[in-house]
Amino acid sequence: MDLLLTKLNSAILALQEGIGVVDASVAGLGGCPYAAGASGNVATEDVVYMLHGMGICTGIDLSSLARAGHFISEALGRNTQSKAGREILKKNDQQTTEK
Repeated sequence: MDLLLTKLNSAILALQEGIGVVDASVAGLGGCPYAAGASGNVATEDVVYMLHGMGICTGIDLSSLARAGHFISEALGRNTQSKAGREILKKNDQQTTEK
């Protein structure tokens, strides 16, 4: 089972029920000290990417958010857990290389 899809589906269901705030964390940081191997929280980058894809304006610059996730992940010596963040950074790197 794809845990990311489960997390994003939960966010969609919450929004459909009128909940206007969904918790997420940049780069998917977090987890539970009582649950060994817990994957952490849904990445803010993935939630914002999904919302933008649904036509929902968030006021968040997704590219800047992806860079922030990359920065904190590198500082912590780990990889970002955000699929959207990784793809956005890859795309930005390719565009920079082409210039």
